[in-house]
Amino acid sequence: MNMPKVPTEVSFRESVDLMFRRATALMDLSPGLEEKIRVCNSTYTVRFGVRLRGKIETFTGYRSVHSEHMEPVKGGIRYSLGVSQDEVEALAALMTYKCALVETPFGGSKGGLCIDPREWDDHELEQITRRFAYELIKRDLINPAQNVPAPDMGTGEREMAWIADQYARMNTTDINAKACVTGKPPHAGGIQGRVEATGRGVQYALREFFQHKEDVAAAKLSGKLEGKRAVVQGLGNVGYHAAKFLSEEDGVKIIAVAERDGAVVNEAGLPIEELRQWMNRNGGLVKGFPNGAYVADGAKVLEMDCDMLIPAALEGVINKGNAARIKAPLIVEAANGPVTYGADEILRGKGTVIIPDMYANAGGVTVSYFEWVKNLSHIRFGRMQRRAEEGRSRILVEELERLSADKGLGWTLAQDFKEKFLQGSDELALVRSGLDDTMRTAYQSMREVWHGRPEVGDLRVAAYIVAISRVAATYRSKGL
Repeated sequence: MNMPKVPTEVSFRESVDLMFRRATALMDLSPGLEEKIRVCNSTYTVRFGVRLRGKIETFTGYRSVHSEHMEPVKGGIRYSLGVSQDEVEALAALMTYKCALVETPFGGSKGGLCIDPREWDDHELEQITRRFAYELIKRDLINPAQNVPAPDMGTGEREMAWIADQYARMNTTDINAKACVTGKPPHAGGIQGRVEATGRGVQYALREFFQHKEDVAAAKLSGKLEGKRAVVQGLGNVGYHAAKFLSEEDGVKIIAVAERDGAVVNEAGLPIEELRQWMNRNGGLVKGFPNGAYVADGAKVLEMDCDMLIPAALEGVINKGNAARIKAPLIVEAANGPVTYGADEILRGKGTVIIPDMYANAGGVTVSYFEWVKNLSHIRFGRMQRRAEEGRSRILVEELERLSADKGLGWTLAQDFKEKFLQGSDELALVRSGLDDTMRTAYQSMREVWHGRPEVGDLRVAAYIVAISRVAATYRSKGL
């Protein structure tokens, strides 16, 4: 979906800095420490050639390290023609704050390659990815103990597997080689639940938000999550999983989905899985989908009357040009930086509640942390305790049934209860449990600041305050 440029907007990097300064104005930090936390430590730019289609093609890539208050640093690698140093540094800064907010022990980093992956076939993309990885690996910008990438826009499990293999080829004696990157396929050292993680995190964030009546009322809403009407912008990995889980498990009606070729609307609720399959068959196009009305100008559906707006793809889709027309009382930033600084000011003035990106899309880095720990421990989660859990549960069930028979009580346990109770936690269950706990705990830390300090005013500033405080505490412990 192409969004119009708004000439008076600050850049994405400046937007992150301005939001940072809104928070630090309410904090007691020395000017020197504040500046140390704000600035990006380093950015490496690489230009490399790959022989493709009979000639040498030159590509430009970046790896930015925002903060090394904890190591390794963590952050995705995106493939997009829009990648720039400014964007990568802004995303690296967000990663620092995001990791601090959800208490994953990483600093912030980000990478990007200026490329449209759709222009290259699989073999060519592998050659490009491996050469990019080579350039970063030989400078320790990919390393299990120093810098650990993950998927981002335009990349996925496949690219992460190529990077992991390239690292292993270059570091044949590193027993922890698989931990050099996360988001790998499960058969290549990945973890169950990583692909869905960011979308699942959005779901858990909304579940937690709707547990607090005071917060729901602040968004001029009432009741539970079930039955709420949502508009989703972007049906990529994050938007698809968020929309699927919310509609299928929580009873949310996804009334519109905006994509790059337009939007599709159905007030009764779109069948997300059917839409996804349609897009897979038709090259990502929503036009012609039989179970919804097509809207050529996809940006317009962001202004629809709905309960929740979930921007899940691009930066700056909500900006000064359209913020005043946004009707949703609750915005959930499933993408990085979808609301510009100028739009944020307009929306706050209208009383719109925004669940900020550094929290709402933290599911990916949370489960990446679990994958990294799995790779370092060299054992999958649940392998040692699952059957022990099942055995203890079985003893309890059998004892209850024996007592019932001995006392003539005549009651029996429902079969579906027994099946669920007797099932030990496998890796996926443990990953989802850990993610749920992380999202709950992080939200509670934000709302404590939001409601406990009248001058804070909104969740974004609260999130920054929590995150910056934790980064500052780590730097102070190092003697800064």
